[in-house]
Amino acid sequence: MRSPGGRPPAPSAPVEVLRLLDAAANRASEGLRVIEDFVRFTLDDRHLTHQCKQLRHALDEAAGRLPLADRYASRDIRSDVGTGISLESEQRRTDAWDVCRAGFMRVEQALRSLEEFAKTMERARGADFERLRYDVYALESAVGTTARSVARLADVRLYVLVGAGASPDAFADKVQRLVEAGVHAIQLRDKKLDDRGLTERARLLCRATRSAPTLAIINDRADIARIAQADGVQLGQTDVSVRDARSVMGSHGIVGVSTHSLEEADQAVMAGADLIGVGPIYPSATKAFASYSGVALLRAVRERIRLPAFAIGGIHPDNAAEALATGVHGLAVGAAIDRHPQPQVVARQLLQIISEHRGRRHA
Repeated sequence: MRSPGGRPPAPSAPVEVLRLLDAAANRASEGLRVIEDFVRFTLDDRHLTHQCKQLRHALDEAAGRLPLADRYASRDIRSDVGTGISLESEQRRTDAWDVCRAGFMRVEQALRSLEEFAKTMERARGADFERLRYDVYALESAVGTTARSVARLADVRLYVLVGAGASPDAFADKVQRLVEAGVHAIQLRDKKLDDRGLTERARLLCRATRSAPTLAIINDRADIARIAQADGVQLGQTDVSVRDARSVMGSHGIVGVSTHSLEEADQAVMAGADLIGVGPIYPSATKAFASYSGVALLRAVRERIRLPAFAIGGIHPDNAAEALATGVHGLAVGAAIDRHPQPQVVARQLLQIISEHRGRRHA
């Protein structure tokens, strides 16, 4: 198109700036595709794949405000001094996550360039890329936490919830029997004990699990989990946020979130949870609920989210196989074990059911 005077319209920015913006937009788009491929094919996570797609479309929209004709006209690959420069570190990737992490770095750096140099054209355009950059930081946290949790909790399949017991000795005895039975995680959950008593029980739990592979988790109370040096904390929907719990527990502490809907599960992923409880699946002897989600919610979560998810609510040996058939990562069991006179016997039954289910899946 020519101007009324017969001349082509003036470019919207100097050619060298347009060249830079074009290259940065291409780098950001390529990096997002690498990330999307990782979460789609390696993590098999529908929710995070959707987040990636939304970011790619937002980037396309923001970059679309840079005149495409000008970008094409400024592109000069042959004389680009950077095409012949390559560092040895760029040719090495240790695993799929390392590839994805490099993709995030590429996107974030490209967006920073877009943000700064787009300001030379119009300040609002720089703000578009700034918002995108922060969205990518949030996505990186969720993807990184999911990848880490999938690896870290790969063999954690039976998660047992126990009350404080009639006495410290009774509690310690029960926990020891469960550890010896081989359960993968034990959560201390008690709403009646005062803080001092709860801290004492938490320390007993951590003492019993310290030399075993069993994880020690404290319900609700990140402060007590930190004092007792527990492995993690499990949060409800009205407890402190994942971010606040993480600030107490530290970066290596496990932060789980109890969820009752697909929307809450999505939110837990983006908040940076390491695992989620999903339920209540069946009527429970521990808690009363107005309704129960059944296995349909487990199936929906498994189809959408890769973060380790544990079925909770009324789980016992007679329905464990049905819950596992949804593809859920593991089982969180309370009363069926905690209120049984021989908790280790029920625990071993459930471990056998889990083992048989995993064997069939890998056959």
